[in-house]
Amino acid sequence: MTRTFGHALDWLRARVDSGQLPTGVLGICSADGVLALEAFGSDGSRTATVDDRYALYSVTKPLTGLTIARAIEQGLLTSETPLRDALPQSPAGDVTLGQLLSHTSGLVDHELGGSASLRELLAVAELESVPGTLRRYNNLAFEGAVAILEHATGAEFTDLFQQLADAAGAGSLSFDPADAHEIHDADLAGHDPSLVFAAQHPAAGAVGSVHDLLAIGQSLLAGDGRVVHPTTLAAMQRSRTTGLPVIDADPIKRFENFGLTWNLPHRPGLLDHSLYGHTGWTGTQFWMSRDAGLCVVALTNRLDSWRPEVGVDWDQLLNAVMSAR
Repeated sequence: MTRTFGHALDWLRARVDSGQLPTGVLGICSADGVLALEAFGSDGSRTATVDDRYALYSVTKPLTGLTIARAIEQGLLTSETPLRDALPQSPAGDVTLGQLLSHTSGLVDHELGGSASLRELLAVAELESVPGTLRRYNNLAFEGAVAILEHATGAEFTDLFQQLADAAGAGSLSFDPADAHEIHDADLAGHDPSLVFAAQHPAAGAVGSVHDLLAIGQSLLAGDGRVVHPTTLAAMQRSRTTGLPVIDADPIKRFENFGLTWNLPHRPGLLDHSLYGHTGWTGTQFWMSRDAGLCVVALTNRLDSWRPEVGVDWDQLLNAVMSAR
């Protein structure tokens, strides 16, 4: 049976037409190929197209995780490799790669987009909790994971990230923000996106198109090994946070678990609890469903689109995609 995704496309179109989102691109694929692809809206005189690049923000996290997983497959490190291997003098030297990638490191985080060097911040970062005892969302931890990766491989993270993109056929995925859509409402958040891009932040700095993420998603769904081996992907999806206390101002976050960078949501409003993926601060969405065999990518460009005065509920889109028939 051929699935159609009219409800999902209508949903994103309506959010753009109403002004909740400035622009939007929606792509859906299975292991066999792209099933739906459409762009909506405009930024001033720039009409959105399906080829446009967007700032991915925290959708960067699973891409960084996949980059690191490829080095694990080469036998160069494991999820239990400690930070001290890369930074012997770090106050958080006993923290492991797996804890850094699952928001359980206990590291004191930094403001996303600050002007200080990420590696310098990491070198002096203290612990605010015992590693592995609670979950608190953390961006600086990804710089720790990259430090371990670079020490183990002798290569630059951005070069390894490019190898991931090349293997997947994600031709416009990079840390170069050139030609990306403007990020709306950054001023309201007191945030300077240029600092995130300048840092090539491994938790938030990637930029790419819907084609890039669909290429990665299709490979993961197909289990073809171009990105990572299916055994590796399954290991990355195993929850490392089930039962741990959650520190977060947003109470809905208690309905999320994390594996190695993958968010494993079990929010009550979701129809499909087999999802793994990630959301970005700009509203970007990158999700796979084990049950439905689908990948959905939504790209847009407004910070905090879920805040009450904007009111975008992304679970509605995920439900419309995963229940399509």
